[in-house]
Amino acid sequence: MFIFIVRRVLQTIPVLIGVSLVVFLIMQMVPGDPAVLLAGESATEEQVNQLRSQLGLDQPLYIQYFDYIKNVIQGDLGTSIRSNRPVLDEILVRLPVTIELAFWSIVVTVVLGLLAGVISATKQRSLTDVSIMVAALIGVSLPNFWLGLMLILYFSVQFQIFPVSGWGTFAHIVLPALTLGTSGAAIVARMTRSSMLEVIRQDYIRTAKAKGVKQRYIVYKHALKNALVPVITVVGLQFGALLGGTVLTESVFAINGLGRMIVDAIRMRDLPLVQGSILVVSALFVLVNLIVDISYKFVDKKVDLN
Repeated sequence: MFIFIVRRVLQTIPVLIGVSLVVFLIMQMVPGDPAVLLAGESATEEQVNQLRSQLGLDQPLYIQYFDYIKNVIQGDLGTSIRSNRPVLDEILVRLPVTIELAFWSIVVTVVLGLLAGVISATKQRSLTDVSIMVAALIGVSLPNFWLGLMLILYFSVQFQIFPVSGWGTFAHIVLPALTLGTSGAAIVARMTRSSMLEVIRQDYIRTAKAKGVKQRYIVYKHALKNALVPVITVVGLQFGALLGGTVLTESVFAINGLGRMIVDAIRMRDLPLVQGSILVVSALFVLVNLIVDISYKFVDKKVDLN
C-alpha cells in the first residue's frame, strides 16, 4: 500500500506541471493586458509599461513560466494582480467554502443515489424501477442553475423555509447542496442499479437465497458491498468535479467560493490567481482519486492496487 501511494504521488508531478503549462498558455491567449486593467483607463503608457515591468510581464513567456514553477516549488503561488495579496491567502479564504459545499453535495448524491439505485435494482422492471430511472434521467438533464432558481423560488421566496443566498449556517447549505447533489445522485442511481443487477445474478447470491437468508441482509450486506467499486469511482469523479465546477451554483446563491473567484480572476486576467487556483483544484482532484483507489481495497479485498 505504501509503495502504491508513493508511486501515485510521484505520478501527480508531471500531471500538475502539464496543468500549469496548459493554463499558462491559455491565459496568454485571453484578450486584454493585465497591466492596463490594473493601472486603469486613465493611466499613461509609461505607467502601464512600468507596471508591466514590475509584474514581470515584459519577460519572454518561457522565463515567466519557469519563474512561476520555481516559486511554486518553494511554496509561493505568487501575488494576485487584482488584490496585491498572496495567491495562497486568497485561495485559503475561499477554498473551505467550496469544500464544504462539495462535501454536503456529495452526501446528497450518495444517499439519494444509492437508495434509489438499490430500490430500482431489487424491483427490476416494476413501476417503481421505471419511475426511478425516469426521475434519474430528468435529474441528469436539468441544468443546475435552473434547479437552483426553482428551489429559491419555492423554498426561499414562497415558503420562506431557507435563506435566499449567502453562507454561514446549515440552512444556507441545504438548497445549494440539493442543487449540486441532484444531478450526481441521478448518475449514481443509474450506476448502482446497473452494478447491483450484475451482482444479484451471481451464484453466491442465489445460494444465499436458497439457504433462506433474509432479502434485506442479502441486498445490503452481500450484493451492495460487491457492487460498490464502480459506484465509488463515479462518486470520486463527482466530488473532484464539484471542487472546480460549482461556479454556477455559487453565482445563483451568491456564495463566495473558489469557483466565483476563478471566474473573476479570468475576467481580470489575474494570471497568478488563476494558475494557483487551478493548480490547487487539480492537486485536490488527484488526492480524491488516490483516496478512491485506496478505498477499493477496503470494499473488495480482491482488488490488486499494483
